[in-house]
Amino acid sequence: MTEKKIKINRAPVMTLWAAVVAERIGYTQEEALTLGKAVAGLNAQSKGRRLGIFDDTDGKQEEDKGEARDEKKAETVTVLGRPVPITHTKAGVRAVSKGKPITPESVQRYLSQKFKELDAVREAMEALANAYTPKQLTGKAYDLYEKFRPEIPEGQKGWGAAGELNLDTIRSLAPE
Repeated sequence: MTEKKIKINRAPVMTLWAAVVAERIGYTQEEALTLGKAVAGLNAQSKGRRLGIFDDTDGKQEEDKGEARDEKKAETVTVLGRPVPITHTKAGVRAVSKGKPITPESVQRYLSQKFKELDAVREAMEALANAYTPKQLTGKAYDLYEKFRPEIPEGQKGWGAAGELNLDTIRSLAPE
């Protein structure tokens, strides 16, 4: 039987949820996986700067190299309310991180390593996403994530900490 609660940190949860949302709003599974990973990475960068874990001067050094400036000029799509830089490849849309396209295979490996019950979690998230039209989901996706994400301690103490992801909570958020 599937565990109803899974101990995990937030980054893989956000990666998977963003991928499920991206797929629901029209991207292929491969495209969605890269978008999900980028959303989680961008979120971690912002939070890390806010908590003082990452120095703001790191971003300024990147800008000096022109890398951050190029990504700001790049085409973007919005997932979970966050603009994600993308590129178009022969295989489709790919999110970009540090100037390079993210590969869906690397994201799938990451998720498989982090989730013991990946299929069950994906199934619960897909049921929630499918309970909304793509347009409705676009507006609600981050709020829904905030309702089911694992609880962790506030501030630096919570950085990278694992919490409980409750599959019943995810399922309960779908309107009847």
